[in-house]
Amino acid sequence: MRTRLLALSVLGVAVALAGCHRGTRPDGTPVDRHGVSDMASFQNFINTHPTQKEFKKMYPGVQLMLPGTISTMEIRYDNSRFFPNLDKDGHIIGGDFH
Repeated sequence: MRTRLLALSVLGVAVALAGCHRGTRPDGTPVDRHGVSDMASFQNFINTHPTQKEFKKMYPGVQLMLPGTISTMEIRYDNSRFFPNLDKDGHIIGGDFH
């Protein structure tokens, strides 16, 4: 019984510590997992007309709401849900937060 309890405790600590790392973007800047706080750099990134994959790599904490995606009616003030405007090739050319 004690061995199982010890094993579960060690596993719980390992799982908790695994989520403590800080991610970085390809350019080396830290990732904010709670939405966008620096709107100027975000707008500069959007002006490059990124693909959906590039967006998710640079802003993993932001939910990309593509056309046809079902969402709730909740209000978010942390810029964590972005509704993009897409060009014919699927590149992001603008959009807004809801």
